[in-house]
Amino acid sequence: MTDIARRPPSPAAAFARQVWADHRIWLLSAAIFLGLAIADPAQARDTLAFVARALTETAPYLLLSIALAAYAGATGADGLIARAFTGSPLLMIALAAAFGGLSPFCSCGVIPLIAALLAMGVPLSAVMAFWLASPVIDPSMFVLTAGVLGFEFAVAKTMAAIGLGLFGGLVTLQLTRAGAFAAPLRDGVGNGGCGASSVRNPKPPVWAFWHDTERRARFRRDAVKTTLFLFKWLTLAFILESLMIAFVPAEWVAQAVGGTGISSILTATLVGVPAYLNGYAALPLVSGLVDQGMAPGAGLAFLVAGGVTSLPAAIAVWALAKRSVFVLYIALALTGSLASGLLFQAWLA
Repeated sequence: MTDIARRPPSPAAAFARQVWADHRIWLLSAAIFLGLAIADPAQARDTLAFVARALTETAPYLLLSIALAAYAGATGADGLIARAFTGSPLLMIALAAAFGGLSPFCSCGVIPLIAALLAMGVPLSAVMAFWLASPVIDPSMFVLTAGVLGFEFAVAKTMAAIGLGLFGGLVTLQLTRAGAFAAPLRDGVGNGGCGASSVRNPKPPVWAFWHDTERRARFRRDAVKTTLFLFKWLTLAFILESLMIAFVPAEWVAQAVGGTGISSILTATLVGVPAYLNGYAALPLVSGLVDQGMAPGAGLAFLVAGGVTSLPAAIAVWALAKRSVFVLYIALALTGSLASGLLFQAWLA
């Protein structure tokens, strides 16, 4: 029995384990597509079109953020960025929350920037503030929200984004001071925080990095690695999002969040967390529900919770950070979204 127990796995089994370990996200996406193609070919075509469209729409933001992150690493400017976050933690959290609430990046597009910041040694509290605020609002979303739900609602959503960032950053700061989240990134993502050496041993950046062979190689390596990392996780996220759109009717969401009072705000927050609607698609739904009598605070809570914890955003956090950071991210999103809805409803009362 001992010899059998100690017998090494066969080459085929070892190969299968290695393939699963290296490519499990691609294999899972392929399995879902295969299952759809067999069970519902029409839905398989719709899902494929949805994924292609979603990746195309987010590509400009992703490519820009990937290029910025790779450029910062190749030139050595990551040290300058990291040192900018070595001042007062409270000031850094405030600046990160404000920039996140006003930045044009989508929730997916900020992922390579966040990975780079964490790898440089930037405090998790400031990064969390930016991470939470960014998916809720951006300039184009502000204009559209004002047009659909009114200027006051758009301002409230912007304040909710910044407030959520401040709240999340401050909570994270207290937890990190207590010794939590010493290494927030998953193994193999970034460099595990060793980039903090760029703060300890600053060197002048080389802006024209393309004249240096080693720096060019680093730029290509970082850009390709980050692109493949995001592409595989976002493909899975958009597949799941398309299936939720197909099989979870919008009427169910409307019935769940269409009440009034404090209970409706709590329900809207809880429903908004797994909601499949992106910020643009959710606006007309919330507008119709508000017209039918839903509490505006519930509508705000639904939009904030849905933006921060949408499938692409949540899966990106899961892929990038350790489980404890992911749990904190969801908890902060829930609490902050509920508080935003309650405060907005009290303001209107």
